[in-house]
Amino acid sequence: MLLHACYYKAGLKELGQVVRGIFVHGCRVTVFSIYVHVPCLYGNRNKWDIRSMETFLEPPRQVRIVADADICVVGGSCTGLFAAIRAARLGARVILIEQRGAFGGVATISLVNVWHSRMDETFERQIFAGLSIETMERLKKRDAVRCREGSPDWEWAFNPFELQIELDEMVRENRIQVMLHTMVVAPCMQDGAVYGVFIENKNGRGLVRAKCFIDATGDGDLCSRIGLETYHNEHPQPPTTCALYEGWQRDNFDIGALMRKHGEEFNLPRGFQWGAPLPGCHTFMLAGTRVTGVDCSSADELTIAEMEGRRQVRATMDLVRKYRPDVPLKLVGLPARLGIRETRHVRALHQLTGQEVLSGVRFPDAIANGSYRVDIHHQERAGLTFQYLSGRQLYIEPGAPAREDRWRPVTEVNPTFYQIPYRCLVPPGIPNLLMAGRMIDADQAAHGAIRVMVNMNQTGEAAGVAAVLALESGIPVDRVDTVKLRAKLAEGGSVML
Repeated sequence: MLLHACYYKAGLKELGQVVRGIFVHGCRVTVFSIYVHVPCLYGNRNKWDIRSMETFLEPPRQVRIVADADICVVGGSCTGLFAAIRAARLGARVILIEQRGAFGGVATISLVNVWHSRMDETFERQIFAGLSIETMERLKKRDAVRCREGSPDWEWAFNPFELQIELDEMVRENRIQVMLHTMVVAPCMQDGAVYGVFIENKNGRGLVRAKCFIDATGDGDLCSRIGLETYHNEHPQPPTTCALYEGWQRDNFDIGALMRKHGEEFNLPRGFQWGAPLPGCHTFMLAGTRVTGVDCSSADELTIAEMEGRRQVRATMDLVRKYRPDVPLKLVGLPARLGIRETRHVRALHQLTGQEVLSGVRFPDAIANGSYRVDIHHQERAGLTFQYLSGRQLYIEPGAPAREDRWRPVTEVNPTFYQIPYRCLVPPGIPNLLMAGRMIDADQAAHGAIRVMVNMNQTGEAAGVAAVLALESGIPVDRVDTVKLRAKLAEGGSVML
C-alpha cells in the first residue's frame, strides 16, 4: 500500500521515473528508491524494483566442506544431468547440484513434454543420438513415450513424471553424487579459478569443492556470480506456464479460437497455443499462456511471472466454463516452475549468430547438431516467426492466415542442419569452468533455433566430456583438443558430422 501511495502521490505517468523515501519499522529506518519499471496490473500491473540503500555486514564464519569431486555440475536439467552422466561414464567423480527435488528441468519440472526430431530438415539424415535417444528408448519400455516421425514440431511426446523417475534411475546407475533441494549461493575463487561453490540446503551452508565446474543453471547463475560478462538479447523470448488438462477430447473444441474471441475479457494476451498428449492417458499438456515484459533471471520478476502464468491458466478455465460449458475440461496439473525460453547469456569464446545457423556453417569444433527451425516468440506482438534452412520464412499470427516469404533467395543447394561449436560453451578467463544450456553465447536468431532441449542436451554431453579431457591432460578447458573431444563424444554414442 505504501508503494502504491507513493506512486500515485508522485503522479508518475511514465516508465523510468524514481520515487525515493524513508520507511520506518520499529527502530529500523530504511532509505529506498523505487524504479517504475513496467506498468502492469493484471495486464497493466505496477511493478516495482525496490533498491534498498541500507546494507548489513554478514558476520564471517567457518564453512564445512561437504563434498569433494572431480567435476561439479550446477543444475539438474537434462542438460546438466547428461553432462554428469557422460563425465561419470569416463570415470570421473561427479557431484550434481539441483535446487529442486527432481531432475529434468523444463522437461519434467515445467511439463514441456516434447522433444524435437533427430533428423535433418529434410528428414533424410540422423543428426544426433547420444543420451537423448537413450532416454527415449528407456521410456518406450514403459509405454511412456509416443513417437511421431517426420514432424517439424516434435518427434517424441513423453510422460514427464515417468521421465522424472527414469532420470533418477540413470543417476543411480552411473553412481553420481547428487544434492537435491540445494542452492548454489556463491562461488569460491582461488588464483583465478573456481575452487568451490557455497551451497545452502536443509543442513545449512557448506562448500562443495571440485577440480572443474559446469554451469547448467539455464540462467548462467554461477557465471554471473563469478562476475563474467553477461548480456540480454534485445527482445528475449517470453516464458510460458504449461498446464495439464483432462476432458480435452471434444468435437469442435478449438481453444485457440475461443481465446482469440473472448481472451480480452479475461485479460489473456493474444498468443500462440500449442500442446501435446501424455502417452497412454487422456491428459493433455497445453502451452497456452504468455508472460511478457519479464526477465526471469531476476528473482522479483520471476515471482511476478510465476503468479501471472498461473492466473492465465485459471482465466483460461474460466473462459471455457463460460463459453463452452459442454466441455468437461478439468485442470489436473501445474508446473513447479514456468517454462523459461530465454534470460541472460554469457559471453564465450564465440557467439553463434543467426546467419551461421541459417547458413548451416560447419565448425571444426562442432559438438552439437540441430535442425529445429528458428522459432521466435515475439514480446512485442502476438505471433511467431519461423525461419527455415531452405530459406522459407513464416509469420503465424493467431486467427490470421500464415504469411510466407523468404529470408533469402532460392538456391540450388540448401543446408539441412546447423551446428554449435565448443567455443560457445567456454567463457574466457576461467580455466576450469564450462557452461551448457540456453545461456550459451548466441544472438537472438541463433537462440531461437538452438534453445530446444534436444540441442541443449548435446551441449551438456559435450561439457561433461570436455571437463574430463581437461582434467586428464591437466590443461584449461579452453585448450581442450576438440578433435579428441569429438572422437570421445562419438565413442559415447553422439553423432559427429
